[in-house]
Amino acid sequence: MHRFQEPSFRDSVDLMFNRAVALMDLEPGLEEKIRVCNATYTVRFGVRLRGQMHTFTGYRSVHSEHMEPVKGGIRYAPEVNQNEVEALAALMTFKCALVEAPFGGSKGGLCLNPRDWEEHELERITRRFAYELIKRDMINPAQNVPAPDMGTGEREMAWIADQYARMNTTDINARACVTGKPLNAGGIAGRVEATGRGVQYALQEFFRHPEDVAKAGLSGTLDGKRVIVQGLGNVGFHAAKFLSEEDGAKIIGVIERDGALYNPAGLDIAALRDWLVRHGGVAGFPDATHTAEGATVLEEDCDILIPAALEGVITMENAPRIKAPLIIEAANGPITAGADDILRSRGTVIIPDLYANAGGVTVSYFEWVKNLSHIRFGRMQRRQEEARHQLLIDELERLSRDSGIGWTLSPGFKDKYLRGAGELELVRSGLDDTMRTAYQSMREVWHARADVPDLRTAGYLVSIDRVSASYRAKGL
Repeated sequence: MHRFQEPSFRDSVDLMFNRAVALMDLEPGLEEKIRVCNATYTVRFGVRLRGQMHTFTGYRSVHSEHMEPVKGGIRYAPEVNQNEVEALAALMTFKCALVEAPFGGSKGGLCLNPRDWEEHELERITRRFAYELIKRDMINPAQNVPAPDMGTGEREMAWIADQYARMNTTDINARACVTGKPLNAGGIAGRVEATGRGVQYALQEFFRHPEDVAKAGLSGTLDGKRVIVQGLGNVGFHAAKFLSEEDGAKIIGVIERDGALYNPAGLDIAALRDWLVRHGGVAGFPDATHTAEGATVLEEDCDILIPAALEGVITMENAPRIKAPLIIEAANGPITAGADDILRSRGTVIIPDLYANAGGVTVSYFEWVKNLSHIRFGRMQRRQEEARHQLLIDELERLSRDSGIGWTLSPGFKDKYLRGAGELELVRSGLDDTMRTAYQSMREVWHARADVPDLRTAGYLVSIDRVSASYRAKGL
């Protein structure tokens, strides 16, 4: 009966924005300026493939230039459209503001199914798309910096970076034109896993606050919590892997394109990922029950639900049947605004996308800074740090010998203490700090104001306030 009232993804973002703005004292003109998308560029270009000309449609949308460059992924999917790209660009603005990454929001998309094309064909398509954007300054280290999204990864980012360098041979910062590159092409350690790692850090921070955990009707730590993951792509796989291997959570369900797997005793995520890569689907994986109608597993009993693939998977139609007391949005917009209302009225706690999947843009920020500084993190100070630690260990061991006490350091302590932080450790430290700080800024608003019913509204309030402060500082 609700089917006709289901808001689109674009509508959902606007509705959630409006809900937050209604609680703020913004002048109407500034409110409208923050809400609307500044510009969307549509490109239609031809590439001769398989003996004929194919025309492709791509988009690059800029939502807000309160800070530059603007930042946002490029997705490859057959259903990409202007409304979706503009909604994603708006989310990027609020996401960057919430985690204090100094970017405006942008997003890009290309209407194609990557599985329809060979690698060499995809390279030609990607380079031509990049060329069309680069020559209009829609890709530029100082103005617009893309990243991977659904259907793209390190490979596509390397092609784009190389295309930019070919067209801008004297730009010393050319590598900073795009993030999510392979390590050997100017990337940063930990970027591939960054969004999934951010989901893990977000949940860890949530579970550090017993008051918040109690609001979801849960208790204790992540250890032993039953988790269902929708989508075992880059984000879902890493989130599930880290939560099960490092935090003791039990992944009891995984939903993929060809159905879902369920095992109350827990699934081996690394083995399942290998199976998925080899067979193209989850069907046939041993030690689990396969359900062809995968979406029904969203409704199974669990402690934490992680939608990590597409937008709009939890709707007004299935929201009343969702049993999970805690949902963390690892994807962009997986819960429609209508479903959000239903879930909130039932007491479900939702950790929202503009916070939960911000790990990707956070580590992209670190990569951009690395490219501009032309040196990897840790290169200057790591060995000096180790040498200082060695001085302390040597002195402790000398005191033990000279005093005759005879104590020894705990096994493993010496190695751990002496090891200086390399790039990966520093990236993880920066991401963890970012996710903790951003959550605390949201929860402060959530707990301080009676008119703020949930974390999503709190997140939008924090973000919009920061964006409006930037515009005021510019004299707008």
